[in-house]
Amino acid sequence: MSIKINKQIDRNQKISQDIFTLPIRVYYQDTDAAGVVYHATHLNFMERARYEWLRELGFDVHSLSQTHKMFFMLRSLEIEYFKPAVLDNLLQVTVQPVEMGRSRITISQQIFCHDVMLVSAMIHAVCVGTESLKPVSVPAPLRHKFGNLS
Repeated sequence: MSIKINKQIDRNQKISQDIFTLPIRVYYQDTDAAGVVYHATHLNFMERARYEWLRELGFDVHSLSQTHKMFFMLRSLEIEYFKPAVLDNLLQVTVQPVEMGRSRITISQQIFCHDVMLVSAMIHAVCVGTESLKPVSVPAPLRHKFGNLS
């Protein structure tokens, strides 16, 4: 089953206090020859933010794989680039879960610089077993942390 979220992006949106945010500084290694962040590097920034968000919830990726025999695998993503990030920018990368199914989660992520949205993405991830690599249920302790998502 494919979920399509047709949400109009408000590029003037500010960062909310209840959304997880990870500050990330742009280094030379993140940029191309012009000093602009390479488009795929934004995905690395978002992945780091998702890892730290899980850690903030009390679940590190290693323990999820060892204790619950699962990990999240990206199924698809939708991404829009609005403005470039450049060398030495201090970015704010946000993570906000928006929907959860039995074995999937949809996460909204944005990258801001000085309260200006540079990038917006919708991440669709599936919880898979470490050995089977097939969908499994999101573990109850993790599901409990997400509250009323459905």
